[in-house]
Amino acid sequence: MIDFYFSPTPNGWKVGIMLEECGLDFNTTLVRLAKGDQFVPTFLAISPNAKIPVIVDHDVDGEPVSVFESGAIMLYLAEKTGKFMPTDSFARKEMHEWLFWQVGNQGPIGGQLSHFVNYAPEGQDYGRNRYKGEYERNMAVLENRLEGRDFILGDDYTICDMIVFPWAFIAKNLGTTFDNFPNVANWRERMKQRIAVRNAINLMKDKQNNGKHNAENNSLLYNQGAEHLLGKTNR
Repeated sequence: MIDFYFSPTPNGWKVGIMLEECGLDFNTTLVRLAKGDQFVPTFLAISPNAKIPVIVDHDVDGEPVSVFESGAIMLYLAEKTGKFMPTDSFARKEMHEWLFWQVGNQGPIGGQLSHFVNYAPEGQDYGRNRYKGEYERNMAVLENRLEGRDFILGDDYTICDMIVFPWAFIAKNLGTTFDNFPNVANWRERMKQRIAVRNAINLMKDKQNNGKHNAENNSLLYNQGAEHLLGKTNR
């Protein structure tokens, strides 16, 4: 059994897709980010960055193993199950490239754009324009990669597709159309047809933020500083 600490966001969906695709037994715990669950000492013990997703794997020899950061979790589960990762050394090199591209580029940029589109105070045009341009630049990277390919690594569906999909899935909500990205649009539709993907996207769907908490009314989510991790705030 795997304990899956989750919030219905693109970062949570990534790992949810992998758990569903692998057919692993998992128990989902909602982390109420707006209420500060991420700063509780027991959660910080398994997620020092105070973010989701996190897993705790009980199906191991010895003490349960916790894994934080989505890229690390995806690799851990792929190695644990022997699924959705290539065995050829060159293909594994490419897998690592696209995993690191996602966690270092597409994901963080998408997150910043989402903040300025959905949660920032009015009048933040510089931030919105800056991150929209960078988000669409990353969409162009993905568009070029998918030229002549069904999936990111070619014919095979892998953890690269799972980890990249959520931030492409919400492109329209972020103000981006697929007019310039037909390869991404077709790949996105192929991904959406997978039962595991749909199950992950629908997991605790009714708990999504949907603008209820924003930068002006919730400092736990949008105005964090060192004090939140050093225990020097009453939150």
